[in-house]
Amino acid sequence: MQRYVRALLHAGGASAIALTIACAEPPSKEMNQAQGAIDAARAAGAEQYAPTEFQAAVSALAASEQAASVRDYRLALNHALDGRERAQNAARAAVDARANARGDAERALAAVDVLHNRARARQRDPEVRALAPPSVREPTTTIADAEVILQEARSALAAADYPLVLRLVEGRAAALEGALRALDAAAAAPPPRRS
Repeated sequence: MQRYVRALLHAGGASAIALTIACAEPPSKEMNQAQGAIDAARAAGAEQYAPTEFQAAVSALAASEQAASVRDYRLALNHALDGRERAQNAARAAVDARANARGDAERALAAVDVLHNRARARQRDPEVRALAPPSVREPTTTIADAEVILQEARSALAAADYPLVLRLVEGRAAALEGALRALDAAAAAPPPRRS
């Protein structure tokens, strides 16, 4: 039994010495890993899609650097490890949020595109084409504006600017539905009487 206790004390002493030696110099490796994880999170879009966790990672690394500057290497190590973990969490969260944002943007764009195609088809209908221009001016303008917005939204989608896609198409579905109703109403209206 004494042998076992001595072995434990010896191992514990060796661990304590190793920990003391490890904390006698800045945790450069861990700080570099934290910085690398922050850079990877930034590349994954964490600044935009997981800003709280990303900022916490940046703050933890800054705290690690501050602790290292006053030679509190144990605290510096703790902050560096925390910063690395938070950055990795931010990167994962950003990937998920970005995928969700892309899906939302694609669905919103597709919905407006479908309505735009319906409106253009209705606009080409002979019944609507025979109408006097003043009676279809407003819906025609709405349809033309939507075409320009759709082109801009497609470019934003290709550039992975999903929030911009959503801002561009916001309200366009309702406007196109209104244009379709206006075209239908104009086509259904009786022709004006001639005096």
